[in-house]
Amino acid sequence: MAQKFECNDVVVMQKKHPCGGYEWQILRTGADIKIKCLTCGHIVMLDYGTFMKRMKKVITNGRKQQ
Repeated sequence: MAQKFECNDVVVMQKKHPCGGYEWQILRTGADIKIKCLTCGHIVMLDYGTFMKRMKKVITNGRKQQ
């Protein structure tokens, strides 16, 4: 079963970013996923398959915060 995620969700990735952060905010979804490191603000685009392999869990849901 695929995990559900949307824009503005915060996810934890398996490996930490070079700045030391594990938490990322999803900025865009589709064939590619655009994410932003919440520690340093760096933006990365990953294809869907790579993102799904590297994502550990969704920790906050963007829709609930609005």
